[in-house]
Amino acid sequence: MSERILDEPQSLYRLDSLGMFDALYHLSEQCRRAWELGTALTVSARDEIRQVLVTGLGGSAIGGDLLRVFAGRRLPVPVTVNRDYVLPEFVGRRTLVFAVSYSGNTEETLSAYRQAQDKGAQVVVLTTGGKLKEMADRDGVPVITVPGGISPRAATGYLFLPTVAVLQRLGLIDPVDGQVDELIRHLAGMREELKPEIPREENRAKQIAARFYRCLPVIWGASGTSEVVAQRWKGQINENAKAPAYWNVFPELNHNELVGFQEPEELLRRLQIVILRDAHDHPRVQKRYAITREIMGGAVAGITEVQSTGEGELARIYSLIYLGDYASVYLAALYGIDPGPVKVIDHLKARLAEE
Repeated sequence: MSERILDEPQSLYRLDSLGMFDALYHLSEQCRRAWELGTALTVSARDEIRQVLVTGLGGSAIGGDLLRVFAGRRLPVPVTVNRDYVLPEFVGRRTLVFAVSYSGNTEETLSAYRQAQDKGAQVVVLTTGGKLKEMADRDGVPVITVPGGISPRAATGYLFLPTVAVLQRLGLIDPVDGQVDELIRHLAGMREELKPEIPREENRAKQIAARFYRCLPVIWGASGTSEVVAQRWKGQINENAKAPAYWNVFPELNHNELVGFQEPEELLRRLQIVILRDAHDHPRVQKRYAITREIMGGAVAGITEVQSTGEGELARIYSLIYLGDYASVYLAALYGIDPGPVKVIDHLKARLAEE
């Protein structure tokens, strides 16, 4: 499809059958509502909490990873993300388990929820409904019921912020209401720069999508800041643009992946690398960015650096997420693809249901 579609808002909207652009535009409002729902939950700790675990898949697990990174410098206990049917052996009475499934019917999460109950863990459920809510209501487990009607990958506010609110309610982290307020304002400002009506020459997300078009995106983040965002960009390109993408993290990638950019040359010439940067990246990691770019030279099609914006950590991390989300939907449009449906996943679930 011609790249002219990026400057044809009505064509972009017509291609988008499930309202991904609308969900993106209203992420600010979603975050506000998510925080309200999380802070409204009545919850208390039965025993001293020594571990926090988030169990979920896809967008729900990304919410857990966001919590892991955000809480890493605030929470005196570890946060673990479980993407499996089976919970780690350490889960017990002093473990706070967030069972997160947007649909409420994710089979891996249902299995993990049952194990959390059997192990006597302190459980909080985050969902729109489904079997997970039914089981939680039956078991007397606290439930944060978030609105449905959008794709799970468009619901990061609902799948992340309530978990932060619960940790705040339990007194495990200091209040972050000011950061949430800034996040909401920042997203409201960013959408006016990234929405379809803003032309390509003024729209960073459209420019990034154009670089990715007919190339292979490689997204690099930094441990402790943008690592989850890099993974998020990869997943959004997969699901929205139906295209492959890959991600890695500084400084780890300097110990392995960096060596793998010599062959095959014809493939390397199709790689577009994005480096996600944050003002709070470790000083040595910031030095690694420049050296890595120098080493890469002209081996790949291009290298783009993206700097987070905002003051607080929530605003900064979401500024990068938001840009990547918009870029992935614009990339779908360049391929002439409806960003909403994920027919391959639907087919897989249908086949599993037959067994």
